[in-house]
Amino acid sequence: MATAKTPATKGPATTKDKNPKKGSTSSVEGGNQAALPAGYKPRMQSMYREQVIPAMMKKFGYKSVMECPRLVKICLNQGVKGSTSDKKMIDDAVAEMTIISGQRAIPTMSKKDISNFKLRKNMPIGCRVTLRHVKMYEFLDRFIAVSLPRVRDFKGISEKSFDGRGNYTMGINEQIIYPEINIDKITRLSGMDITFVTTAKTNEEAYELLKEMGMPFTNMEKTGK
Repeated sequence: MATAKTPATKGPATTKDKNPKKGSTSSVEGGNQAALPAGYKPRMQSMYREQVIPAMMKKFGYKSVMECPRLVKICLNQGVKGSTSDKKMIDDAVAEMTIISGQRAIPTMSKKDISNFKLRKNMPIGCRVTLRHVKMYEFLDRFIAVSLPRVRDFKGISEKSFDGRGNYTMGINEQIIYPEINIDKITRLSGMDITFVTTAKTNEEAYELLKEMGMPFTNMEKTGK
């Protein structure tokens, strides 16, 4: 007498999650970026709400808190000279910017062919990263309190680099001012451009906003017009 085969019961399928869960730590070459605890509020963000907003409303006579300018994002941009001949320079620049900013940097690509520079379209020529919210305030706090005082012969930053629409751009000549960079492991000195994007409508408002947040301008009495 033939017996019918019973189908084997399959257990729950186990699949590996390709995307890391929120709160996990992301490691990069040269250092690890630890995850921030839940409900964490940066010191600079608390200072903006408790000190900067009242000072700005008093000086400019804003009727509502929403009129007060705020910092939207911080953009870091770096061009890598000689990257067309050595691809490893781009990887080193991306790793350094990732350590500095605490967020994964991405390479920037060329937009057209230039034969004189042996450059072809879509070749990596630099790297960039855009910081917002918590990471933006954390970077600004470290930049003002730790990095700028390490600049050689530092006498303050210029107040003439506003673009007239509430944005401020400055340049850094050496990446070794950041304490996250190990001087013994770098192969070359490189700088970067840092842009602070705000909702201010005039240079004067943007100047007062950044000054109240601790940016050490060369002449703190100027209005920034």
